[in-house]
Amino acid sequence: VQLVESGGGLVQPGGSLRLSCAASGFSFISTYGMSWVRQAPGKGLEWVSGIDSDDGTTYYADSVKGRFTISRDNAKNALYLQMNNLKVEDTAVYICAADQRWWLSRGASTDFRYRGQGTQVTVSS
Repeated sequence: VQLVESGGGLVQPGGSLRLSCAASGFSFISTYGMSWVRQAPGKGLEWVSGIDSDDGTTYYADSVKGRFTISRDNAKNALYLQMNNLKVEDTAVYICAADQRWWLSRGASTDFRYRGQGTQVTVSS
């Protein structure tokens, strides 16, 4: 089982980035709720956004609501995060996560069974 993120980089405040996560080794990825979490320098993991396994309902942390959009394509075993109007405080390593416990997709915890290595997002002028 593997989750591999891509799409990070350096962007100016107000800019946009689209992160991708490629999943492999899962028997039925569609049965997993998926999320993005992030870790800023010197801080712990922060749940950012999640998407349910069944109906694709999406959830967002208040800090990113209205700016970020999560989506998934089960046929491609992929998860995405469109990030708009980026702020300096969005700087972090962004990590893709998967788990069959539905409450994790809603931000109840960051104790995901499967996590990727992450991709760096730096927002700076």
